[in-house]
Parts: sequence; structure tokens; C-alpha cells
Amino acid sequence: MTTSEAPIALPRRGRDRFLGRPISPLTRRRLDAFCANRRGFWSLWVFLALFGVSLFADFIANDRPLFVHFGDGWYFPVFKDYPETAFGGVFPTAADYRDPEVQQLIEHKGWIIWPLIPFSYNTINYNLPSPAPSPPSAVNWLGTDDQGRDVMARLIYGFRLSVLFGLSLTAASSVIGVAAGAVQGYFGGVIDLGFQRFIEIWSGLPVLYLLIIMASFVEPNFSWLLGLMLLFSWMSLVDVVRAEFLRARNFDYVRAARALGVPDRTIILRHVLPNATVATITFLPFILNGSITTLTSLDFLGFGLPPGSPSLGELLAQGKANLQAPWLGLTAFFVLAVMLSLLNFAGEAVRDGFDPRKVTL
Repeated sequence: MTTSEAPIALPRRGRDRFLGRPISPLTRRRLDAFCANRRGFWSLWVFLALFGVSLFADFIANDRPLFVHFGDGWYFPVFKDYPETAFGGVFPTAADYRDPEVQQLIEHKGWIIWPLIPFSYNTINYNLPSPAPSPPSAVNWLGTDDQGRDVMARLIYGFRLSVLFGLSLTAASSVIGVAAGAVQGYFGGVIDLGFQRFIEIWSGLPVLYLLIIMASFVEPNFSWLLGLMLLFSWMSLVDVVRAEFLRARNFDYVRAARALGVPDRTIILRHVLPNATVATITFLPFILNGSITTLTSLDFLGFGLPPGSPSLGELLAQGKANLQAPWLGLTAFFVLAVMLSLLNFAGEAVRDGFDPRKVTL
């Protein structure tokens, strides 16, 4: 193995302890196998860094100042609304800090600190040098969409929204899928047969048609869309967990626990579920990838989040509708390609970490 191909090794202290607690030799070998996949290791850190930055989108891209010093007082508009009268204005309504008159009132007795990008995801720039969608400029780094909104701001907010939606859907569907697979595999018999027939029928329902029908009754939002997608996404882990429970239910230690009178709930949670956890964890990055892709597809077709929401799929749709503005489609494509590739590479590294052929005892 050459130096450039050498796996990344954890520090000695990090190899022996995690969150202040000692880790087992098996866990340490899994971490080593994960770090040996350098592409996946660095992809995970890059994705976490991008997601961490997007969590502070309100402080990076906003049409409200971070700090305002007026007279002898300090104001934080990013957290709280202040009336225009607080800065010597006339109107008692919330101050519009992009209004030149309001800025002159503040700068007469103080100063303003703006975010790096002085636009939020729904801020319309009325001072464009050309009709919207306008090309990238020093003010709008990635240009504007067809409504004059800053693409960079919508990109940051859309990235955060997509990842949060994917994480929420992945976590909820994993809990339901693991529980359903555990019940099927552990008890078997009529319960397993009935569940399998139900899953076959339920998985055959046309999800897109149901979304179109429901969209005509209610306006989709984050919670509504998450709940509707959860009705069908939980089946992705059922087969994997069911197979692990069917295999482990006849192990000697499981039958011994039954003979000793240990409750089924305790056997499932303590003795059998850890075996299925390995297969479940290896699938989670790919389920997250699929959740983000599903949301993007629905937004692209117009059946996703409400109009005006920061969405990568909506940005793709604008790129399709405005071929004369290639920065819209290229920006959305590049961000989605990078995000999904990072998740795929990280998922491969996780799979290597739990692969028994690569983790030898």
C-alpha cells in the first residue's frame, strides 16, 4: 500500500474513547474500516460542514441586519421585529431595513451590520440591472430567478430544508420500518403472512396520483408532505429487518431466553434487534438520499412544498422554464449532484465499516 492509499487513522485517544466512554474492539475496527474509505470519510465531513453552514442560513442570507446600533441602544432585527418609530421614523409598523429612508435614519445616529448576503429566500430585488431572471453580478452572486429573488439565498435555505426533510423522513420511516420488520420476523406465522400481503397491496398504490388528489383538497406544507410520504417510505427497511429476525429467532440464546421466561419485548429489544441494527445503519444514508430526491421531484412537478418555499426542485423547474437563464438550471443541478454524491460516498464508507468481510476479529 502506497502512502497516498494509506487509510486515515484515528488518533489514539479517539480510537480508545468516544464521548468520554471506552469503545469496544469491534467498534474500533468498524471505525478503522470506515476511515479506510477515504472518499467516504471526507465526503461525510464535507456534507456535515455544508449542512452545518446551512443551519445558520438566517445569519448568512437575510434581508434584516444582524445588529443595529442606534443612539445608545443595540437592536437585533434578525431575532425581533422593531417598529420604524424606534429609529425615528413615522410608521409604527415593522421597519423595512432595505428602504433607503430607513437606512438613512439609522446611519444618522448609528450604524448597521448586514449579513454576508443581504437577501432572504423570499426577498425581491427591485433594483436589478436587467429584467428578471438577471445574470450573476456583484450584488446577486448567482443571479436571480424569474421573480427577482436571489438564487444564492434560496440555494442555502433550500439545501437546509431538503436535508431537514430527508433526515426527518428517514428517522420516522426507520422507526416504523424496523418495528414492523421486527414483529413480522420474530413472531412469523399468520402475523408475518398477513403483514406481507398488506405490504404488497400498500406498496402497489400510486403515490404520485394520491399526492395530486390530496393537493386538490389541502395546500401541501412541510408537515403534511412529511406525513404523506411517511405512509409509504417506511417499507424500505421492513424486508431487511424481517430477514434478520427470521434468522436470529432460532438462535440458541434466543430459545434459551424464551425457555427462561424472558418477555418477548425484552428478547426483541436486547437480543435480536442489535443484529438487525447493523443492516439498518448501512441503509440509512441511501434512504436519506432517496428522501431528498423524492422531495426535489415533487417540487419540480409542482406537488411539493407551497409556492415560494426555498426548494431545489422549484429552482430546477425555473431552469427548465427559463432556458435563456442557464445559471438557474446549472446551479440547481450542481448542488443536487454534489449533495447526493456526498451522501452516496458516505453511505459506501458506512457499508464498509459494517461489512464483516472487512472487519475481522
